[in-house]
Amino acid sequence: MSFAVDVNVLLDASDRSSPLHDEAAAFVARCAAGREVFCRGWVAVMSYLRMATHRSIFQHPLTHVEATRTAEALMNAPACRVLAEVEGFSEVYRDVVSQVPTRGNPVPDAHLAALLLQRGVLKLYTHGRDFRKFAFLDVHDPLA
Repeated sequence: MSFAVDVNVLLDASDRSSPLHDEAAAFVARCAAGREVFCRGWVAVMSYLRMATHRSIFQHPLTHVEATRTAEALMNAPACRVLAEVEGFSEVYRDVVSQVPTRGNPVPDAHLAALLLQRGVLKLYTHGRDFRKFAFLDVHDPLA
């Protein structure tokens, strides 16, 4: 069995000023230490690096070195796998966005959803509601 974690949970785990920091950090630590395969898409890794270092998003943004170190620590966890698109991804993406019309800011969400579908990872932990529109995903809020 495998699962993925959305970038919003990872951001709360990194942002000490977030009221959800302690709970998110504990959840991410359990994911990294667990036996179940913890999957991350490159799109989510890059989104984390972009947002964790952004002054408009973090009250005290991480440096690029700090954010990269955090991302790499998770990627190096024994049960973590970083997912990339494989042949046929564009068809999967096109099918996903034909079911859930997408434009603007939700495009990376559709990309991640299509990647997870293509790679057979259907359980996603997220603190947001956006991924619930993708009927094929089993979405859970670990911070609720």
